[in-house]
Amino acid sequence: MSEADFGLIGLAVMGENLVLNIESNGYTVAVFNRTTSKVDDFVNGRAAGKKIIGTHSIEELVSNLSRPRKVMIMVKAGGPVDATIDSLLPYLEDGDIIIDGGNSHYDDSIRRTKELTEKGILFVGAGVSGGEEGALKGPSIMPGGNETAWPAIKPIFQSIAAKVSNGDPCCEWVGADGAGHYVKMVHNGIEYGDMQLICEAYQIMRQGLGMKPPEMAEVFAKWNKGPLNSYLIEITADILKKEDEEGEGYLVDKILDTAGQKGTGKWTSVSGMDLGIAIPQIAEAVFARCISAVKDERIAASKILPAPAVEFEGDKDQILEDLHDALFASKICSYAQGYQLLQGAAKEFNWDLKYGEIALMWRGGCIIRASFLEDIKAAFDTEPNLMNLLLAPYFTEIVVNAQSSWRNIVATAVRLGIPVPSLSSALNYYDSYRQEKLPANLLQAQRDYFGAHTYERIDRPRGEFFHTNWTGHGGSTASTTYNV
Repeated sequence: MSEADFGLIGLAVMGENLVLNIESNGYTVAVFNRTTSKVDDFVNGRAAGKKIIGTHSIEELVSNLSRPRKVMIMVKAGGPVDATIDSLLPYLEDGDIIIDGGNSHYDDSIRRTKELTEKGILFVGAGVSGGEEGALKGPSIMPGGNETAWPAIKPIFQSIAAKVSNGDPCCEWVGADGAGHYVKMVHNGIEYGDMQLICEAYQIMRQGLGMKPPEMAEVFAKWNKGPLNSYLIEITADILKKEDEEGEGYLVDKILDTAGQKGTGKWTSVSGMDLGIAIPQIAEAVFARCISAVKDERIAASKILPAPAVEFEGDKDQILEDLHDALFASKICSYAQGYQLLQGAAKEFNWDLKYGEIALMWRGGCIIRASFLEDIKAAFDTEPNLMNLLLAPYFTEIVVNAQSSWRNIVATAVRLGIPVPSLSSALNYYDSYRQEKLPANLLQAQRDYFGAHTYERIDRPRGEFFHTNWTGHGGSTASTTYNV
């Protein structure tokens, strides 16, 4: 029996399409699925006549692989991944490679890298983005883990990955243990923020300006020809043009306004809190989905809590120009926060992340692909230790020039009673970050007053802490100083 170059376990949509992608790039692939009938259906259907070997057991799968064996797992994150790894181990040898291509938590990838290295197995946690179409035609792939595995899988991964205009693949080694899945998690967090910003622009057009779906589609299509050019803007225009095949009108108006989520946005937000990195836009996008889910409560509240009795009376063309600029500036803030989180994680976990290369990996194939990622790469190429994207001259100029439009959009939405949690959060982030002095001095005084938590003084060196007996009858003992 001929040996396969690559093995894959898990024939759901992403798994099937990755297999077809790998095979179309000249490799023989062996496949297995726990429900073996799916293997037969796939081999006799979409995979018919291709260099794809169907197997009915883990042992059979492994026996079909050339050494070092390379097995990619595409199953549900968590316990199913561990169970699949456990079922593989009896049949693998030193130097064989296990790749987890699902949306696993980075902590699990850190643990699996360590545990499998001790057993002689090379583990790779690879974030894969691009959805069904990307998996088939070229995804963005973000591998991390045991770097010893990279030379063996690099030719395959870079051949199947999306390519940018100069032919560079949207796949490069990210870093040790959980780095690949962490970068994918942050990608998804930025994705949450991007989608929420677009939805808020849509609601301003729909509710505030009274625009119909085809008219809004034209606006998004126009925006996609300029600096906002991106996959999400492009598909938004397509969505808004789609007529309802089961009735009159447009499909978007018939879709229930309750959003789902799979957890990566929450993971990103929690990681920001754990590391003490401000990523309020991503958190607001997660909370926006949460409040969308309480549809029945919102229906009841709409009958009790009144909206402002105000209608938009301004220049429609001008407000759309302002909305474009506000959306672009807010998008930059979202990426700035994502990159600050990556920098915080690199420091915490001792990862040598290449921020420009990460931007390149996101330039094609993935959900947040956008033309301005080239500018992010250029910013980090120019200044590898850039503290914040907002401080790169190209992005500074954009957000400064957008200020008037940005503030007008948020103010207009507030006047009209239209919720814009991400647009306003982005503006608040910008205003907070540019402030030389914030009111945290009062906050520290409050903490010291009620809990003796101490404070630093502006006229003393950093690192010296003081406590005041505010009431005159407290003690002089201060609480231990620590950072959460």
